[in-house]
Amino acid sequence: MGRHHTNRARGLLALGAVLLSASLLLAGCQSVGEPPQFADASVHDPDHIEVNGTHYVIGSHLAAASSPDLLAWTQLASGVDADNPLFENAPEELSEALEWAETSTLWAPDIARLPDGRFYLYYDACRGDSPLSAMGIAVADDPTGPFEDLGLILKSGMNDESEDGTPYDARVHPNVIDPDVFEDAEGRWWMVYGSFSGGIFILELDPETGFPLPDQGYGKHLWGGNHSRIEGPAMHYDEETGFYYLFVTYGGLDAGGGYNIRVARSENPDGPFVDADGQQMADVKSDPTLPLFDDVTIAESGVKLMGNHIVRRADDSFNTLGYVSPGGSSPFVDEETGRTMLAFHTRFPGLGEAHQVRVHEFFIDELGWPVIAPLRWGGEPDRAASSDDLGGSYALVEHGPRTIERTVNAPKQVTLSEDGTISGEATGAWEVVDDDTVQITLGDEMFTPVLSRQWDTASESWVTTVTGLSVGGTAVWLVPTP
Repeated sequence: MGRHHTNRARGLLALGAVLLSASLLLAGCQSVGEPPQFADASVHDPDHIEVNGTHYVIGSHLAAASSPDLLAWTQLASGVDADNPLFENAPEELSEALEWAETSTLWAPDIARLPDGRFYLYYDACRGDSPLSAMGIAVADDPTGPFEDLGLILKSGMNDESEDGTPYDARVHPNVIDPDVFEDAEGRWWMVYGSFSGGIFILELDPETGFPLPDQGYGKHLWGGNHSRIEGPAMHYDEETGFYYLFVTYGGLDAGGGYNIRVARSENPDGPFVDADGQQMADVKSDPTLPLFDDVTIAESGVKLMGNHIVRRADDSFNTLGYVSPGGSSPFVDEETGRTMLAFHTRFPGLGEAHQVRVHEFFIDELGWPVIAPLRWGGEPDRAASSDDLGGSYALVEHGPRTIERTVNAPKQVTLSEDGTISGEATGAWEVVDDDTVQITLGDEMFTPVLSRQWDTASESWVTTVTGLSVGGTAVWLVPTP
């Protein structure tokens, strides 16, 4: 690589450090209950890693950002070009992948710190209108690079023999993009990956090299097939429940594509994974007799946690509280607080294709399923949530029925009255049961939600929100109306 590329990369990294320092000064160390100071960044399909108290996300098109607190983000990189500080010269170093995939950009990567202490970037290139894709590994001593390419590990879309020795078939073989690397409870390392085409697969890795163990082909099939619009897998293990939770995104990524976040679980890292109805995810795939990218067949599978929605509409689109096509999930546990979080990207009502990183806390409910807090993480709240906080007017957001919807789901206005009734645009009942647990019934759906103190940007105050999953599998949120 030329010296000018090295100097430019170092200069941009130094600039990133200055900007990060500035954001630290602006954000400060937030005290409990203080109003959050947000600063936003654009990273599509953000993969999260925390290093020495700093949070990093790296995503599609080699975009990257960092934050000291998950509130104020600093953009560090964007674009697969010679100026991107993650590589000395990304187009040159990653030319084998780009040429194979017949593209000039990269898609959703993963960054993982392996036992040797170094940072491994699993990058991938895809043409986009075909499964012609390539995946490789690069390594660095720092999460912001510069990364050194180690070579390709998988290819897809070939016209002849595939990675498993059989002719490549896009209906059953994977599109080798969207990797997520994780360590299981027994200390073994794995990579889930895949998008559309033959679905989501898993491979076991050699923790010393980061490469797949030999003789696995494409690995084991977990979810999807026949070009199902299912992608962006990410794994989270919960020690308390003993389950591995596999997050995926259904639908299309653009503002009209209906992207939505779903999850299934298993007692084993390599499955089988099931949803709340007990459906086997390995059996979920599009109907080959229907048009390509058939959504109808797969819509009622997986637990839908978040889709298009509005919590509160404002006259100005920039102040409308809600998301369009949220996806590209990255679950993690914040090392400082021990809280479980989900980083993802989202578009917004009325703002077209503009997207930003968002981080929400999520919880495991009494039935062992993830439920996502309705509002973005605003830092440590003023106090713990209590059932005593409930009562009054709420925006009710229901992420269902399980559909891949292009429209934006509007909220219903309801009132939780002191007599235990719920009235308004939905009716039901609520009651406080033992140990401060709340039980809510809406229509014929019952759930035991999680209460959370969150910062409401509309009222500029801390409020108690409600998130839950009904027995029927519908994600439900209640957010107080100012």
